[in-house]
Parts: sequence; C-alpha cells; structure tokens
Amino acid sequence: MKKHSFALLAALIGVLALGVSAAVSQEDMKIVKAEAFTAHTRPAALFVHDAHNEKAKIDDCGECHHGKDKTGKLDKSDITAGTPCADCHAVDAKQGVTPLKRAYHQQCIRCHVEKKLGPTYCGGCHKR
Repeated sequence: MKKHSFALLAALIGVLALGVSAAVSQEDMKIVKAEAFTAHTRPAALFVHDAHNEKAKIDDCGECHHGKDKTGKLDKSDITAGTPCADCHAVDAKQGVTPLKRAYHQQCIRCHVEKKLGPTYCGGCHKR
C-alpha cells in the first residue's frame, strides 16, 4: 500500500511540475510578426520560440530580449522579455536607434553566423 501511495504522490508532483512550468513559460510563438510593419516584402519569419530556444540551448531571455544601459548601448543584462521590439526599434527609427527590420536581422543572423547554425539567407526564415 505504501508503494502505491508513494508512486501516486510522485506522479502527482510530476504532473504539477509540468503544469507550473507551462504556466510560467511564454506562450509558444509560431512566427515573428510585428504589427509595426504595414507592408511586407516577404512573409513573416517562421519561428517556433520554445522549440528554437531548446534546440539552440538558449536559457537566458537576455540573449535575445536585451535592453540598453544608461549610455544607450546594448545591455544583455537588462532583460526586456514581454516588451515588443517595436517599442524601442521603430520601423523608421531616428538616428542612433537601430530600425526594427535591421534589429531583427542583426539579432538573428549574427547568432546564426557565430554558432554556424541556422539559416543566414532570406528564404531560410521567410518561407513562402
């Protein structure tokens, strides 16, 4: 009887742990779409957020969701997860601010080139 109770308790704890982690994680994003872009020259980038980060072994949200320091320089310790990129990177950004399209491309392609993994050409992310 004790073995069954212990097994049931262990199973219950496992189910609860999975439920808590799912509730805490970001809703799984399927594509990178920004309402800030009024006209698209290509389809939005296909991007399954959680699967991508698991495959790329990215645990730190600051890897992609960065902020800036007091001087305006990129600061990966200032995590901006949950803030739309367009809040800081306008489509037609003023001088000294990276425009939205360039920010996306620099962020993604730079990482793909550094790690020698992932697409580095337009059609690799923007599938028709």
